Amino acid sequence: MAINRPCNDHQEHTTSRAFVMNIKNILSIIRPHQWIKNVFVMVPLFFGGSLLDTTDIIASLIAVLAFSFIASSIYCLNDIIDVEDDRRHPVKRNRPIASGKVSVKQGYVCMAMMVALSFGLTTLIGEQAMGVAAALGTYFLLNIAYCLWLKRFAIVDVCVIAFGFVLRLLVGGLATCIELSNWIVLMTFLLTLFLSLAKRRDDVVRMNETGHAPRKNTIRYNLEFINQAITITATVTLVCYIMYTVSPEVEKRIGTRYLYLTTVFVLLGILRYLQLTLVDNKSGDPTKTMLRDRMMQIVVALWLLAFLLIIYVF
Repeated sequence: MAINRPCNDHQEHTTSRAFVMNIKNILSIIRPHQWIKNVFVMVPLFFGGSLLDTTDIIASLIAVLAFSFIASSIYCLNDIIDVEDDRRHPVKRNRPIASGKVSVKQGYVCMAMMVALSFGLTTLIGEQAMGVAAALGTYFLLNIAYCLWLKRFAIVDVCVIAFGFVLRLLVGGLATCIELSNWIVLMTFLLTLFLSLAKRRDDVVRMNETGHAPRKNTIRYNLEFINQAITITATVTLVCYIMYTVSPEVEKRIGTRYLYLTTVFVLLGILRYLQLTLVDNKSGDPTKTMLRDRMMQIVVALWLLAFLLIIYVF
């Protein structure tokens, strides 16, 4: 017995290590770091002045988790469908399915689990569960179409991504029964379209440097077009935000006419992101940019603070 124990200990250590690595790979597929995008689900709660309403807070948090799981199911499907393209990509070839660390079958199982968790959570929301489930289902089907077909078409691909964020907004509004302003819907679409175009610019820069298109539709973009598109969407986004802050319906609902003062932080945020995109060529992943760039973090924090003070204090 004493002779075999070291071998058994080694086997147990190897098994434990393999289990930990498998969990790590599964987490890599569902990309929990991308869940920060689903904060958009809580935008109606924040802008609607219901940040102190416990019922709405709980409903929003459940909706955020539900959307996170449904989004993760699409990440799984995307990695399965793009496995061959990812293997030719200098960075994406390290993804678990592309590298062979996770099988395609395991990817589908993970996808199914994410879908089940998402729709299971919606039942906890209450009377609004059907509406939230319908919006989640729309997102799911739209993104299946995106993964299989729509992402092949330039411009259409970024519009689908931007509409996905509008659906996040809709889920948040449905979960809390908060009516959405037309301006905030337009602003959300345009802001995420701006970020998506900036991400496509990174693909164009890589294509120009390597001669290889990271995506099949990248050849339908060039720097001149995408720089102009980014500038246009940034400008219109800012205009929509200003129109939102001075909208009579918003002033009446929130009870203040000083929201326009927060525009300065939105302008600073857009200018900083334009600098990162056009000067530093660092727009490949908006989520990582937000998590790593200190100036962006400060601007967003100041904007949030200003909004909180105007809505909930003054």
